[in-house]
Amino acid sequence: MSNEAVTYLVGGICGVFALAAYVGLILVPAWGSYTRTWERIAASFLSLYVLAAFVLVGLGGGAAIVYFWDRIST
Repeated sequence: MSNEAVTYLVGGICGVFALAAYVGLILVPAWGSYTRTWERIAASFLSLYVLAAFVLVGLGGGAAIVYFWDRIST
């Protein structure tokens, strides 16, 4: 197995775990907080903003690590 394949495998597994955490920790409580179907759908749609915020924070953190990796001397 090549290094590139390992990188894709780890990235895929992390993506699956992140999606499972989103569903279990954000989407399910948002869905269960309401009784009417339209309210549940609206809460599920609005929880996508939370997912987008988490993705942006993760991308920003990753970009900061890549940018400062060579610049910080130990």
